[in-house]
Amino acid sequence: MEHRRKKILIACDSSRSLIDFRGRLIEALVVHNDVSVYTPRIYSKNIRDRLNHLEVAVYENDLEASNVSLFSDIKYIYDLYLTIKRVRPDVFFPYAFKPVIYGSLIAKFCNVTKITPMLTGLGNNFYGNQSKPLIKRITQTLLKRALASKGDMRVILQNKDDEDTLRRLEIIEKDSKVFVVNGSGVDLSFYAYSKPRNQQVVFLMISRLINAKGVKEFYDASLSIVGKYPDVKFQLIGPVDNNIDSISDTLFNQIQNGTTIEYLGEVSDIRPHIEKSSVVVLPSYYGEGVPRCILESMAIGRAVITTDSVGCRETVSYLNGKKNGFLVPVKDVSALVESMEYFMKHKEDIIRYGENGRTLAAQKFDVDHVNRHMMDILES
Repeated sequence: MEHRRKKILIACDSSRSLIDFRGRLIEALVVHNDVSVYTPRIYSKNIRDRLNHLEVAVYENDLEASNVSLFSDIKYIYDLYLTIKRVRPDVFFPYAFKPVIYGSLIAKFCNVTKITPMLTGLGNNFYGNQSKPLIKRITQTLLKRALASKGDMRVILQNKDDEDTLRRLEIIEKDSKVFVVNGSGVDLSFYAYSKPRNQQVVFLMISRLINAKGVKEFYDASLSIVGKYPDVKFQLIGPVDNNIDSISDTLFNQIQNGTTIEYLGEVSDIRPHIEKSSVVVLPSYYGEGVPRCILESMAIGRAVITTDSVGCRETVSYLNGKKNGFLVPVKDVSALVESMEYFMKHKEDIIRYGENGRTLAAQKFDVDHVNRHMMDILES
């Protein structure tokens, strides 16, 4: 029986994520479907060329995901309405907060038959107290309306904790179709294994510079470790984020101008930096889906230290004695220091834990496995 080509419209809040996080999924979808994307402006020639090569129709907008601007949001909604009316998608697949909320509401208004919103983590709007109370209430109210069942609505989440939270707050209805996938997946061939260096230990953190990612905790832990082990090295990669939870100017100056952490800014290819590291650290309490930087690091074969919090806990396994890292309580600098010290004192475990992480990535987070699950949700 011949497969009927469907029209699939993807809405995102970052053009870079289309290739970095969804590239392999889009490759699979275009085989049997006509795919369009509604994306913030594309400034990268590589991203535009890749989408053109895949014959993906591109519709651009001026969304700034982290900014709260009524005028900007209204323009985004109107342009999305026009795009949906033009594309007339059989399937609408938005991911991240603004595309999910605005997109799902507009898609319902336009009578799109199948809507498959994916939340890649609930962030500060549900976990912690970093978000402004009014913005949090508005976001949760709008999300409840966006995810209310109508037609073939299928909600995609990246961890069970988020499902439990949304059901407890009655944002997801009892009879809603909910699917939990293992993060965005990781391409095991692109993020190839390399044996870590464990002579001079390098602790690497990859994150936007916001408080809830644990930047301050990483900085404080680095001060303690360097005082005991002067040959250790700390690196931080990530952009300065225009966000209500951005780290203070004081902390940024301490990191950028100090001698403890080497700040590398934002990089186009994270792989060489992970390969030069020994252990990857993410002390996040943000409310992650499943943190991408940890998946990439596990695939390359790096031990990890992260927090026993939503999304992060999915990435560390202690099964059958095969540890790939440590989970520490959120905001617990002493526990973070203790885990770092373990690797300073047991350097052979940097290699062993890294190998276990690569195995876990292959078993649980292989992008091909995740995408098969996604395809079932989107195409069936």
